[in-house]
Amino acid sequence: MLGRTLSHYTILEKLGEGGMGEVYPAQDANLNRKVALKVLPVATADNPDRMRRFEREAKAVAALNHPNIVTIFSVEDDAGSRFITMELVEGRSLDRIIAAGRVDSNTFFSVAVPLADALSAAHARGITHRDLKPANIMVTSEGRVKILDFGLAKLAAEAPSGDGAVETQSLTQEGVVVGTVPYMSPEQVQAKPVDHRSDIFSLGVILYEMATGKRPFRGETSAELISSILRDAPKPVSEINVELPQHLARVVKRCLEKDVDRRFQTTLDLRNELEELQKESGAGAKQAIPSMAVLPFADMSPEKDQDYFCEGMAEEIINALVKIDNLRVASRTSAFQIKETISDIREIGEKLGVDTVLEGSVRKAGNRLRITAQLINVDDGYHLWSERYDRELKDVFEIQDEISQSIVDALKLELSPKDRAEIKKKKKAETDVQAYDYYLRGRKAFWEFRQQGFEQARQMFARALIIDANYARAYAGVADCCSFLYTNFESTEENLREADAASRRAIEIDPESAEAHASRGMALSLSRHYEEAAREFETAIQLDPKLFEAYYFYARSMLAQGKLDKAAEYFAQAGKVNPQDYQAPAFLGMAYGGLGRDEEAETAFHRVIEVIDKHLELHPNDTRALDLGAIAHARLGNRERAIQWASKATTIDPENPSVLYNVACTYAQIGEIEQAIDCLEQSIASGMKQVEWFENDPDLEPLREHGRYKALLKKVRADSEG
Repeated sequence: MLGRTLSHYTILEKLGEGGMGEVYPAQDANLNRKVALKVLPVATADNPDRMRRFEREAKAVAALNHPNIVTIFSVEDDAGSRFITMELVEGRSLDRIIAAGRVDSNTFFSVAVPLADALSAAHARGITHRDLKPANIMVTSEGRVKILDFGLAKLAAEAPSGDGAVETQSLTQEGVVVGTVPYMSPEQVQAKPVDHRSDIFSLGVILYEMATGKRPFRGETSAELISSILRDAPKPVSEINVELPQHLARVVKRCLEKDVDRRFQTTLDLRNELEELQKESGAGAKQAIPSMAVLPFADMSPEKDQDYFCEGMAEEIINALVKIDNLRVASRTSAFQIKETISDIREIGEKLGVDTVLEGSVRKAGNRLRITAQLINVDDGYHLWSERYDRELKDVFEIQDEISQSIVDALKLELSPKDRAEIKKKKKAETDVQAYDYYLRGRKAFWEFRQQGFEQARQMFARALIIDANYARAYAGVADCCSFLYTNFESTEENLREADAASRRAIEIDPESAEAHASRGMALSLSRHYEEAAREFETAIQLDPKLFEAYYFYARSMLAQGKLDKAAEYFAQAGKVNPQDYQAPAFLGMAYGGLGRDEEAETAFHRVIEVIDKHLELHPNDTRALDLGAIAHARLGNRERAIQWASKATTIDPENPSVLYNVACTYAQIGEIEQAIDCLEQSIASGMKQVEWFENDPDLEPLREHGRYKALLKKVRADSEG
């Protein structure tokens, strides 16, 4: 082939070969540049069905346009020779880099994070590599990482390559094997159907090899190697390479789980974990920042009616610990949801990516309180600290402080002056214990995120304020209830006025409360005082950079104004603070879609579906999850699922204005324009009158030029101004 010309490409030399054909660098005479040619084997080129599938996959990969995935230019034919033209990547393959031994921390993360990012982008498009290995990864002289042959192994011909690979035509069917054995997942070596989580396993093998200089699974023959993949638990990377962050061992271990459901479920989650570890490692830390989860306490009371109090205890401890800069605490939503499905502490630790777990119990009888708490090391189940408190109910705040301080001591954390100031600020916010009890009942109802829940929560907060008229957090709770009732259910002036008054009073009582400023920002935004609202949100974020509501409310305000770039920025921040929340990525996807950032929108919507699927296992009739999930399915082109979820939501709650609005958005996105406008009319009749959303919501874009929609918008504007 050397010196031969295919079309206008002159072949220069041979780079390599595999089941998909031979690879050559070539000179492109038309554009005067060097490219890589992959000449396809005859078995593929002469089979029309294979070529159609191959070209479809090549187009999908070409559309990725990711800086860490090799760019495919074209699929061409010259005198019966079928070939692909692609970017010529010059540098060293990762297998050669690893051959020199384990890599240092900087090299590890400079390769690992881009790899995970590239896979995340591909998986968001439904593309799985299936033959990820160091030989398929190049590192250029500038340090740029590139994955080669992305997705093309899916249609590889059945032939062995030189490194133990066994490849086949269809990689989604049972009974066939594809890949390079040392990097294959358990499901691959058993010839079972595979999905993107198989790539996560393969990436785990690569991460292990980079970190240790050794492969995690070994065998003299392919049969022995396959047996090792199915049976063996590799030695933790932290025991082989002490220079890397300790938490990396848990990340790699989770990638290498035999059970696909115990691995990272998305490569985006893996990428975020690696990026966080990279930051910690870059700061000079040899060990990761300690991390923990606080589970809702078990209700041991005789009547079993104290679940709100048990959750409140855990939430208060989370609120205290999350202020500490050198401690990473899993979000409330993450910890509370996982406790409902998993009881094993080690599995909880792996799923949440934490080193330690705090669990406990509450027994409340009359005026007496018994609380037990224990801090458990996830790796070995060892109790780092445990205590039992037999006190009066009025001592609950003191107990919370003691538990928080005991955790600080057990983890040997050093508190900065800022951390100590935050703890003092929390003690100042304490209230009468009966008012606190009503406040916790209100928080429990608020988190149901439905109309009845908001109304019940408002009543509980009001009762707390009867007992303690200076309870800032209760005022903030009232404001939030009224704001969400106004936004989603009853757009009345009464709700708007009450949100304004309650949030104003909360700040008057406690100007240092981030919650109060976030609530105030939300109320001001609903009244269209956007500049004042922005100042309140910024203040809230400054006071508490880890307050989910501050970012989420701010982002909603920006979305209502049509400022999609800012909305995307703050929804993304909210998602980082609380990775298990499905609302932030749902709105993030909408914002990205409105900005034309389609790949990022797809990634966000895939994340929404992943989180909502888990949520619906526990709460199958949650209409908020169903209607936002329906929009995500519509945006991803899953028409049947979108209609199914939307129909279920309206069946459960047919007069809910928020549900009707989101179902309208779903129908708009799948092209059912008349049905969409029907739902909007019903939503308005049921109480939804937020003109800003009708004007600026990207999901309603397909309706903008429709006569019925224009008339509807005119009516909403008139009602709003009236």
